[in-house]
Amino acid sequence: MDEVESEVWKSVQALNRSWTERNCERLGDYFHDEMVAITPTLGGRIEGKEACVAAWKAFADMATIRSWEEVEPKVTLFGDTAVVTYYFKIHFEMCGESMFQRGRDMFTMICENGRWLAVADHFSPSPQ
Repeated sequence: MDEVESEVWKSVQALNRSWTERNCERLGDYFHDEMVAITPTLGGRIEGKEACVAAWKAFADMATIRSWEEVEPKVTLFGDTAVVTYYFKIHFEMCGESMFQRGRDMFTMICENGRWLAVADHFSPSPQ
């Protein structure tokens, strides 16, 4: 990765550390006001920074995250926009049950006022 790609990737990693380490109040530092997300558990979109922060926080509050790992990141730049894809592994406990999942994630990031912000996210479990 070049310097800018690394900067984008570090922003995504910091965003992920916010929710995996239960510092969800920091998510607002990484989500754009117009953030939109598509998740595997909801039928529609999650729209806006506040709604996205609330959704990530709701998961973090319900789950005890034992481990989180991002694998094979790829950052593709398009001017002040970046598409970030990676695979993830997560081990968590929820409702007394231990779960291990592998998945994939795709963020669209934009550079605004010198900071890389998530404007869109789409994640899902890996196909079986």
